[in-house]
Amino acid sequence: MSSNSLILRREFFSRAGAATGLALLPSWTRAAEKLAATAPIPAATKRILADAALNAATKRGATYVDVRIGRYLNQSISTREMQVQSVAGTESYGAGIRVLADGAWGFMALDQLSVDAMARAAFEAVAIAKANARLQTEPVILAPQKGLGEVSWKTPLRQNAFAVPLAAKVDYLLAANRAALEAGANFISTSLFQINEQKYFASTDGSYIDQDIHRLWPTFTVTATDPKTGRFQTRDSLSSPSGRGYEYLTSGAAGVRLGPTTRYFDTYNMIEDAAAAARQAREKLSAKPVVAGQYDLVLDPTHLGLTIHESVGHATELDRVLGYEANYAGTSFATLDKWRAKNFQYGSPLVNFTADRTAPGTLGAVGYDDEGVPAKRWPLITDGILVDYQKTRDQAHICGQQAGDGCSYASSWSEVQFQRMPNVSLAPGKTPLTPLELIKQVERGIYIVGRGSFSIDQQRYNFQFGGQLFYEIKNGEIVGMLRDVSYQSNTQEFWNSCVAICDERDFGHFGSFFDGKGQPSQVSAVSHGSSTTRFNKVNVLNTARKI
Repeated sequence: MSSNSLILRREFFSRAGAATGLALLPSWTRAAEKLAATAPIPAATKRILADAALNAATKRGATYVDVRIGRYLNQSISTREMQVQSVAGTESYGAGIRVLADGAWGFMALDQLSVDAMARAAFEAVAIAKANARLQTEPVILAPQKGLGEVSWKTPLRQNAFAVPLAAKVDYLLAANRAALEAGANFISTSLFQINEQKYFASTDGSYIDQDIHRLWPTFTVTATDPKTGRFQTRDSLSSPSGRGYEYLTSGAAGVRLGPTTRYFDTYNMIEDAAAAARQAREKLSAKPVVAGQYDLVLDPTHLGLTIHESVGHATELDRVLGYEANYAGTSFATLDKWRAKNFQYGSPLVNFTADRTAPGTLGAVGYDDEGVPAKRWPLITDGILVDYQKTRDQAHICGQQAGDGCSYASSWSEVQFQRMPNVSLAPGKTPLTPLELIKQVERGIYIVGRGSFSIDQQRYNFQFGGQLFYEIKNGEIVGMLRDVSYQSNTQEFWNSCVAICDERDFGHFGSFFDGKGQPSQVSAVSHGSSTTRFNKVNVLNTARKI
């Protein structure tokens, strides 16, 4: 079977703002719905194909072989105001064969799947591995992995987003746009990204793993303008990309009211959030500029997820620590000597980070990674001390360990798998504490909601982060909105300034749907959980101030 890809992209506009999504969509968009109707290849057939590659590579001298047969479905819908801007759908199908021969890796991918083609590709992969071995100074040491036999895993979902009619999804996005415009927005753009990875893994360890993984991300940007001054302000969606089905995106979802904002956990009401975003973007137009200086920061999980991602998630990837990954966003300051010392104070004693591939509904949740390792949960930072990293099977021995962490992933069958981030989350506080109770303890501070622009250096150390909404705290009360806020610190100083974390009642996951890494670049999706957290005496900048 050959790989086939269909990309549908058109720009069109309708003068009838009240028309339904079905009326707005011309006939060519029907192909995007038919895309997901193609029947996947049966598991029994995939096993025959995989065995052909496993046997062929072994006969040519491979000491280890794994095969990934994948079918990847993607659909995205974009709208602006009351028009549909684009509908895009892709389907890709093929196989990747990775082998270990003479102590080196070899890889070959193909989109013509037959027993003979799989065997030929396996021969090529072995030849590549043996050629690589002539240049390699040290052999690959692969941690053992017990064969699992035939197993399967599926994202728990109630409604497959690809089975929902396209018109219904467009109607939902346009309803969010309408709500924002009626609430005072001048512009709004919305998007809905849907991904389905149907992945089959087989290896000479004796594992045959069938997985069906779904992810969904509804998002928007609202803009409000002031015609008198020419100024504008925006507010992005507070949704979290989710490892769930379409049930995550419902008009009846109830958010959790938290002071001036509403937060969404297991379900998301884009219509409600878009209307709130319009009001808040307009409020930002008259918000008071922040006065630069030191403040105590109260960071909402919708904001803190990105700071975690950049300063802890990427910093504890072992390939960055070792310098294997450097060109794309740098290495890491959290070097092996700090880990070996067993006393490196990454954060305050309140700071506990775990890596996790098991949490339901998260972007990183799978049953098994792309080298057959079962998903698990393990500590990275305990009581503020760096205790471990994220590792693949060929990295485990570097840390004296006998198993990989389940951190291998490739964004397509045609790309070689490598070390990717699991969900990395800050544990909630152990003492009962709500966000409003935490805010009452702050004399001079800023409460920050949502993700904004950021920058971080090539060692994941010095950084600057913005946000979506900023509220001034005086004597334990939120007294008004601020604008032009960004905070600046370094990773160790910042996490050591952590003095309070709300309890598990406030815990929620937020994350990144398109996390880039590697050259050629690949993307993965990952969630970061936290509760509202307080950091003392952090340097805050006014981003609009001219020097």
